[in-house]
Amino acid sequence: MAPCSRRPVPRRARPTVAGSAASALFIPSRSGPVRSIARISARVGCIGQLPPAFGALIVRVMSSTPILPAVEAACVAAEAAFDTYRATSREARAAFLERIGDEIMAIGADLIETASRESGLPTARLEGERGRTVGQLKLFASVVRAGLWMGVRIDPALPERTPLPRPDLRLRMIPLGPVAVFGASNFPLAFSTAGGDTASALAAGCPVVVKGHPAHPATGELVAAAIRRAVAACGMPEGVFGHVTGAGNDVGVALVQDPRITAVGFTGSRGGGLALAKLVQSRPVPIPIYAEMSSINPVLLMPAALAARGAALGTAFAQSVTMGVGQFCTNPGLLIAIESEGLEAFVQSASAALTGAAAGQMLTQGIHDAYDKGAEALAGSADVETLARGLEGDRSDFGRAAFFSTTAEAFLANPALGHEVFGPSSILVRCKDEAELKAVIAGAEGQLTATLHMDDGDEALAEAVLPLLERKVGRILVNGWPTGVEVTHAMVHGGPFPATSDARTTSVGTLAIDRFLRPVSYQNFGQALLPPELRDGAADVPKLIDGKPSLG
Repeated sequence: MAPCSRRPVPRRARPTVAGSAASALFIPSRSGPVRSIARISARVGCIGQLPPAFGALIVRVMSSTPILPAVEAACVAAEAAFDTYRATSREARAAFLERIGDEIMAIGADLIETASRESGLPTARLEGERGRTVGQLKLFASVVRAGLWMGVRIDPALPERTPLPRPDLRLRMIPLGPVAVFGASNFPLAFSTAGGDTASALAAGCPVVVKGHPAHPATGELVAAAIRRAVAACGMPEGVFGHVTGAGNDVGVALVQDPRITAVGFTGSRGGGLALAKLVQSRPVPIPIYAEMSSINPVLLMPAALAARGAALGTAFAQSVTMGVGQFCTNPGLLIAIESEGLEAFVQSASAALTGAAAGQMLTQGIHDAYDKGAEALAGSADVETLARGLEGDRSDFGRAAFFSTTAEAFLANPALGHEVFGPSSILVRCKDEAELKAVIAGAEGQLTATLHMDDGDEALAEAVLPLLERKVGRILVNGWPTGVEVTHAMVHGGPFPATSDARTTSVGTLAIDRFLRPVSYQNFGQALLPPELRDGAADVPKLIDGKPSLG
């Protein structure tokens, strides 16, 4: 396996399409002539819709390659690459991940401009997201080098043990195999083609086949091309990365049902995640799916905190719920509080801020329409009071803020009030006392996050509700807002259903690599036959020997 080329990565000129073999994706700019952005991986035909920021809505990619054979070809290539890729050294794999990040940065401004045109997101937000994407790849490179992910355990033989000898047992984690990844609409870089699922699967030693998201096809192709350049520069097998796109659900269905795919990573809606889960469980050989789906991220406004700073908390909440037009899976969509004067100060402050909040462009017309439908359903409920609506937008895909209120009794009686409304919407549940507050927590669905806004006087209540929250969520915050998700070793971005399909995992942070690994035990092997990291004296390999940590 050739090492990664150490030549500097030049800034990339805008890609062009040459020859009839490549399918051209034409993106109308906001002004000026149509320009060719990229060829579509696997030459899959698709017809998609872009947001009105483009000025023109229809993207058409024509190809002679049918969709399903192209998906199969990508999966065949991934399977063919698996054994070679999983045998790469830690250093080679880490260098590959770093090179992907370098190639993404080398695209330059064209990546940011394209993503902004497709998503309507501001360039400053996308520049930060690009940094997160590249930083995530480099973090997983450091994880690969460190080797803890291999989970090496050695229990030496005890031939003199009575009444029976103990055999020599050694364990390591190995990659599952080719992984299918579905990108998210709301993060065209950090949760898409080279996002956390792709980075963690590649770090584990798994080839990846990405289903490109139709909300940002050109962005996805620019990133896919960067990954392909890294594959070539690092001498990796070509099938280690595939990128397929297409209209409708056929591509995704074919991808998760292909027998060569061994796991699925998905970020999206509850409906989409459940549909994929049914498909993978109906296969002759079921496989795991790690789906991040639905969360409204309850925020508990504790009595002492409200008494001390209710109005300030209301203003801060309004800023959080409208950030990015509310299109975050960690958006604070549920507030829980006990009736008090401090709560009224919070409501007045939040309502005033949200009433004056400008509408913003949502990622797609479909996301906007679903948001509008959900907000109107809450507004039309007999048990719900509309506290505030934001300013109207001047385009059909603009979402306006919505702030609602209901009682604990009504919330517990109507599960629909706790369903996610993806966008700048939140509902306040007013509780009579601590008992009702605890009942609301206990009755809520599984969530990604829960937040406690508290002061010293709230510690007893916080201690009482903490066990309830631990059963419901993957991350618990104190005196913050949940919309920021750090990429670190201790982060959990997961939670009980319907937040995710598997509460034991995370899609953000270095523990995400564990999703794509499984343990294998080797009994009574000779040294020559053992994998190198399991041999006696393997240097720089963290391990447990008879349950005790060791590096030698």
